[in-house]
Amino acid sequence: MTNPAKNTICLWYDGTALDAANFYAETFPDSAVTAVHRAPGDYPDGKQGDILTVEFTVMGIPCVGLNGGPTFKHSEAFSFQISTVDQAETDRLWNAIVDNGGEESMCGWCKDKWGLSWQISPRVLLDAVTNADPAIAKRAFEAMMQMKKIDIAAIEAAVQGK
Repeated sequence: MTNPAKNTICLWYDGTALDAANFYAETFPDSAVTAVHRAPGDYPDGKQGDILTVEFTVMGIPCVGLNGGPTFKHSEAFSFQISTVDQAETDRLWNAIVDNGGEESMCGWCKDKWGLSWQISPRVLLDAVTNADPAIAKRAFEAMMQMKKIDIAAIEAAVQGK
């Protein structure tokens, strides 16, 4: 491995690690594919010379995609939480994931076409639901619970009690 990080997130794919890594690199800032490694020999779900691992970063977080085969699937138990600054960034990232074969979920969660979960969470939302005033936090939380993609204007209205 060429990644010098002491801790790297390893994500399992069924032969599509390079496709996923390229999508993440094109979609998220401070993201890149940094290395592609081919299998030095045959393995249960591939042959010598197949792409075995792909090193990449997602918003500065080091990752490795392992083409391990169909045995294991991604689940909502792991997700990337992306803090966005405004509605335009929220919309761009959400739409990039969902419109590229992904699917919507609730409360700012969506899933990419490889099954990896993402939380596209505007900073305004995170600040509101952790507000020291429990009434503000509750209003923001209740508004969020009704949403798929987060609507910042609706969260701000809830914070203001509207």
